[in-house]
Amino acid sequence: MSQVPIVEANGARIPQIGLGTMTLKGEEGVAAVKAALDAGYRHLDTAAVYDTERETSEGLRLSGVKREDVFITTKIRQDDAMPDAFARKVDECLANLKVPQVDLLLIHWPSKTVPFHLTIGALCKAKKEGKTRHIGLSNFTTKMLDEVWNLTTEPFVCNQIEVHPFLNQDKVIEACEKRGMAVVAYCPIARGKVPGAEALDRIGKAHGKSAAQVSLRYLTQRGLIAIPRSTKPDHIKANIEIFDFKLSDQDMVELNKLKDNNMRVVNPAHAPVWDTP
Repeated sequence: MSQVPIVEANGARIPQIGLGTMTLKGEEGVAAVKAALDAGYRHLDTAAVYDTERETSEGLRLSGVKREDVFITTKIRQDDAMPDAFARKVDECLANLKVPQVDLLLIHWPSKTVPFHLTIGALCKAKKEGKTRHIGLSNFTTKMLDEVWNLTTEPFVCNQIEVHPFLNQDKVIEACEKRGMAVVAYCPIARGKVPGAEALDRIGKAHGKSAAQVSLRYLTQRGLIAIPRSTKPDHIKANIEIFDFKLSDQDMVELNKLKDNNMRVVNPAHAPVWDTP
């Protein structure tokens, strides 16, 4: 088992591969979390709206891995952006996870109706009260990053955004890096669109790896953190086995060209106006 590198960002130390738990419900979800921890994952990503925090907690318990050895992230959605609702939801998340503190608490989506200073204030308060070690953002644009950094009393350690080889996120990635923030890539395999992509398949064959592993390696080689989701133990294991090979400069150039597709797989009605390339 290769050692998973750590990304350091504004005081946080985040394992570069984590398990995304969206839709990992019930016994299948518990089994997936345990399989990930058994395979060497030490980073679990959940959210209030996923309703997978209990499964995450139970999978961790069954794995026998110590709580302090696992980096746990949860997220609060825009429906709970007002300070009182935000605080209640944080307490609910901690109760579901059966922990007094998470490692990272994120604003899941920027609210279109609640002023940022209210939600950012609530996020900072959760950190000051010891309910989270670190705070961060998810789905924030470059313009929003400019705004919220002027409002926070605590450093943001990451922005969790959709990133995979078919989407150009260079602007927002650069804006995060300028501020010492990590970028956590969700949907890093583009919800199953990576397997079967000719360039990824071909590069994978040359390295004895799958297209999905090439996609994850491409992201981590760029210094990003990836949180692939899977229910299948063999896929969960394969997704972490990406640090024993390196993509060549030529591979990276070819993969970089794929982002001209600018294909987004997550774009709900509540999404902000995204940055354009």
